[in-house]
Amino acid sequence: MASPPLRVPRWPAAAPEGPDFAAIRADLDVPEEFPADVLAEARRRAAQPRLPELDATDVPLVTLDPLGSRDLDQAVHLDVLGSGYRVSYAIADVGAVVELGSALDAEARRRGQTLYSPDRRTPLHPPELSEGAASLLPGELRAAALWTIDLDADGEPVHVDLRRARVRSRAQLDYRSVQGQADAGTLPEALALLPRIGGLLQERAAERGAIELGTPEQEVVAGPDGGWTLALRGDLPVEGWNAQISLLTGRCAAALMLEGGVGVLRTLPPARPEDVDRLRRLAPALGVEWPADTGAGQVIAGLDPAVPMHAAFLEEAVTLLRGAGYTPFDGALPEQPTHAGVGAPYAHVTAPLRRLVDRFGTEVCLALAAGGEPDPALRAVLPELPGLMTASDRRTREVERAVVDATEAWLLRGSVGRTFRGVVVEAGDDAGTVVLDALAVRARCSGPGLEPGARVEVRLTQADVDARTVRFEVVA
Repeated sequence: MASPPLRVPRWPAAAPEGPDFAAIRADLDVPEEFPADVLAEARRRAAQPRLPELDATDVPLVTLDPLGSRDLDQAVHLDVLGSGYRVSYAIADVGAVVELGSALDAEARRRGQTLYSPDRRTPLHPPELSEGAASLLPGELRAAALWTIDLDADGEPVHVDLRRARVRSRAQLDYRSVQGQADAGTLPEALALLPRIGGLLQERAAERGAIELGTPEQEVVAGPDGGWTLALRGDLPVEGWNAQISLLTGRCAAALMLEGGVGVLRTLPPARPEDVDRLRRLAPALGVEWPADTGAGQVIAGLDPAVPMHAAFLEEAVTLLRGAGYTPFDGALPEQPTHAGVGAPYAHVTAPLRRLVDRFGTEVCLALAAGGEPDPALRAVLPELPGLMTASDRRTREVERAVVDATEAWLLRGSVGRTFRGVVVEAGDDAGTVVLDALAVRARCSGPGLEPGARVEVRLTQADVDARTVRFEVVA
């Protein structure tokens, strides 16, 4: 999977009763408050924003994000161009407000990325910038890196232009509302072609062998009773189409970097043949048809995560997407430049307000697109980015897992001994993982006869909120 636009939760007006998420962040060393010098610098930059000379405010861009978002990285407009299409994609120009070597830069490197908890956002940059002067808020004049990508009738890029420009978003749209408009055939003009272009890009991705699992994610949300609860959340179709615009831009950025001989790619090696063979052998037992001449990505694209045996197959398919990393280069090209989840070379450049590496990738691309070379100080930072992003990714995963684990234990506290129905999504020797029907809980389960995709009755044996642990056993 290729890290499409980051998901942003909605925060309730008042914190519901539940686990202590602040304690989890403290335990995992999440940086919360910004130092005074960083805040002072952010306020100075927000008060005197630098705007590019190129005026692109005539492009009627709109943003598309989860409801309530304020850190708006991307604004888009889609149009017909001859027999093909034009994608105008404005990315917040964080490099215009965060200078190399500044206090803001040092703090962003310490944080790595914005971290989202159920009760609050821990931003990469101070809100004065990330939710204010640098965010592509509607009606505001903003500095942006404007990608103009021309596609042929099949959705393949034929021309790419990138330059700094001043832009003004016309509207802030949200996924659920836009999905309703797509279903009703009433999409706004800027996004009227999103189903068509997004669908074409998905088709081309399948042909490249791209792998997107699409499994629903556990999400902690405010419940109707005033407490926290869990939900399994899958992407709406409009989110998938929108992600394809981001992935398209990342592919164009990678191509620009490889041609220029300098940059930082998001890479994922091809799946190991033994992992593909193992998955192919498992397919018949889980009711998955896998024709001999079909790649794993195409098989996966045709599955429905709501079908228990398909969900179990998708869990097993995670083994195909191991080994993701960041690959900087300067001069000699990487031996392995591709991202197997995308089916092509790919770079992060579309979320600079929320992910550190995107600012550096964008600056490299802007220099190369202008026919020049990246600044030596910028090039010197590229080798540091893999370590910074790996540490940040690890901390984010640990926080997300701890938050879900604590919420699972909180919801099930006092229910030890009760039985539940569920589906086995992973199994080994006398142990496995089960997803409950009644709650979006995913936990370890012990007992004989566990088979992926099987429906089982399980008994809760442990729900420890402090240890963030939930355990079940199969009911004989």
